[in-house]
Amino acid sequence: MERTTVNPVTWSKELGFNQGEVVSGHTRTLYISGQTAMDRDGKPQHEGDMGAQLALSVDNLEAVLGEAGMSLAHLIRLNVYTTDVDLLFQHYGVLAARLAAAGVAPTSTMLGVVRLAIPGQLVELDGTAVA
Repeated sequence: MERTTVNPVTWSKELGFNQGEVVSGHTRTLYISGQTAMDRDGKPQHEGDMGAQLALSVDNLEAVLGEAGMSLAHLIRLNVYTTDVDLLFQHYGVLAARLAAAGVAPTSTMLGVVRLAIPGQLVELDGTAVA
């Protein structure tokens, strides 16, 4: 698989994402459902704690990737949904550090939403990975 970043502007790279990516020669694509701060039994965790919810959401995202034989390094698209954009930005380093450690800056969209499917959840991540 070959990845070529497309960045007609450079400001997004400072925030940890590319404007676009061309992926060629890939053999497998994984579409990942929204991952939140749920434990293995489907119980919500860390009510009211954005940082902890974000960290567990990334853990759950990595678990799906790992089950498919992939890692965060294979992530090409990441959508971030949150009930509080300002609060998420205060804790965004949790996500940015994990992506940086994997050497990846996936294309990304962040959306503020009224609520998520599970009451009490503050953030949800979904994405696309290729290998």
